[in-house]
Amino acid sequence: MSDSQKLQQENAAADAQEILKKYDKESNFRTYSGFLAKIVAALAIAFSVFQLYTAIFGVLDAMVQRSIHLSFGLTLIYLLYPTSKKWSHSKLNPVDALLAVCGALAPLYIVLNYQKLVLRAGTATPVDIVFGVIGILLVLEAARRVVGVPMVVIALVFIVYAFAGPYIPGKLAHRGANFETLIQHLYFTTEGVFGIPLGVSSTFIFLFILFGAFLERTGLGQLFIDLANAVAGWAAGGPAKVAVLSSALMGTVSGSSVANVVGTGSFTIPMMKRLGYKPEFAGAVEATASTGGQLMPPIMGAAAFLMAEFTNIPYVRIIGAAVVPAILYYFGVWAGVHFEAKKNGLRGLSREELPKFKQIILEKGHLIIPLVAIIYLLVTGFTPMKAALWAIILSIASSWLKKSTRIAPIEIVGGLEAGARSALGVLAATACAGIIIGIVTLTGLGLKLGSILVELAGGRLIPTLFFTMITSLILGMGVPTTANYVITSTITAPAVIMLLSKQAGLDPYAVAPANIILPAHMFAFYFGIIADVTPPVALAAFAGAGIAKANPMKTGLNATKLAIAAFLVPYIFVMNPQMLLFNINFFTFVWMLITSLVGIIAVAAAVNGWFFTTMLWYERILGFAGGVLLIDPGIATDIIGLALFAAVVISQFTRSRRAKHMAATR
Repeated sequence: MSDSQKLQQENAAADAQEILKKYDKESNFRTYSGFLAKIVAALAIAFSVFQLYTAIFGVLDAMVQRSIHLSFGLTLIYLLYPTSKKWSHSKLNPVDALLAVCGALAPLYIVLNYQKLVLRAGTATPVDIVFGVIGILLVLEAARRVVGVPMVVIALVFIVYAFAGPYIPGKLAHRGANFETLIQHLYFTTEGVFGIPLGVSSTFIFLFILFGAFLERTGLGQLFIDLANAVAGWAAGGPAKVAVLSSALMGTVSGSSVANVVGTGSFTIPMMKRLGYKPEFAGAVEATASTGGQLMPPIMGAAAFLMAEFTNIPYVRIIGAAVVPAILYYFGVWAGVHFEAKKNGLRGLSREELPKFKQIILEKGHLIIPLVAIIYLLVTGFTPMKAALWAIILSIASSWLKKSTRIAPIEIVGGLEAGARSALGVLAATACAGIIIGIVTLTGLGLKLGSILVELAGGRLIPTLFFTMITSLILGMGVPTTANYVITSTITAPAVIMLLSKQAGLDPYAVAPANIILPAHMFAFYFGIIADVTPPVALAAFAGAGIAKANPMKTGLNATKLAIAAFLVPYIFVMNPQMLLFNINFFTFVWMLITSLVGIIAVAAAVNGWFFTTMLWYERILGFAGGVLLIDPGIATDIIGLALFAAVVISQFTRSRRAKHMAATR
């Protein structure tokens, strides 16, 4: 590599880091040197050691486990993230030092007084209330720094709603809560800050994030990019297909759309531009592919763990249900990229420029062992905690199989520190989300909003789903994956559950069966995630635009077009849960998968306006309609869909042959 190429790579890496800090608040932290750097590192390592200890020897009582988890997290957040952007990013401000101490003590108050708090449950003392208020305020401020303002605003609106209940007219009215009752409910029970979201963060999620940190140190990210290049780099539009494939693979371990965009996009986007893709399209490809990582099993941006707790559906069942929609999503992006490349005559890279697949597998293939192992362990009945624990051990052990990939002992310590730092965003988001859920359980707001949405839709399914989609897109703007799911599942999923229960002849206010609960939660989750590429606030698309030096809004619109499958598939799996593997056998599954993939091709072609040649307006309409019918599982819809798409294929093939013949005879 020449000096100029090295300089270009270094500049690109520096630009990527600036973009990451701009669009991903979790990455905009202080960088210390000297004694303070050692203090922060020691705290982060101690945090990871505590989590590993409880994973090995058993989790503590819920409130104690979650309090210690929050104490570590708040301390590190206030040490690493300044109050204001204008404050120094290399020196600790005294205000933040004081808040770090308060962040450590407020949750530890529960640990130190645990027995007394249990004995006087329901009768908080003035000191309890003071610590409760301080703790809640610290959680809100931590979320503002790491997660962003939108989530804090939602939490504050809910708190105001808790007090204003008696003064609100109509169905949203409730009897209200006094100050003491609210603080006690939110801070001294497992219904608020220390509720299910923080509980999942303090057990499953932290370990999976730590697993991801160790995988990163083994060089797995570069392996994914090399594999994607070897498999798809030579094809039409090769670099764009590399972006899709590498981002799908990275998405299995990454918890952030924006971080995924920057991680793989700093390599794939310049390559796409060099081979002729417009900057807006190059940025959109990477943004759409990276966002899909949050929908990709087995981790799904850590939301799968929360979904398992919220729905009481086993984790393995949830990731199994997510497989087909995730495949359709990525196949849709791949097809969109392919048709765009064919339409514009964009070539791939030459075979000489690409790494050899066999050589990559021989040199670094052993690094995939932990990923295969964790899926095997989960499927064979291991708990997520034990599976993650073994996967962490295997990630270190597998790296030692070859000298070129071996992790040094200092890197193991570095992995412990990096894992704790990476967990801070999820920790702040889940603690703040607990406030929202606490208000919902105290006031019954979830069912009230659900009944209002159903009533607004006139009791019809499609309008209810449409309103739920719009609400989830709005609520998901600028909010990271984990918090995103908590908000959307709490506010919008109940409406879908109520209506589906009513249509099935069940009590809409009773506990619904899994084939109703899971589609509703997945529906809200999908549209909350797709907010990352949907303007006007499309953080992943804007990050891609920053790397591509493109117009952010045009990049967002291109990303929305590429993510078309994500706008169609959720409607279909709600109306036909076979797509989530309910009431389905092997042969039905294979047929459904094949017809759905063909349907995705038809939809992608219609959206891009190209199949064998430029599509006429009626071909696009027929192709889109046929594609949607093929995606929807069912014999009747498949037959009609195949007929419509076949007509388009015949028309396209005939016109393409005619055009080639005319060109040849000129």
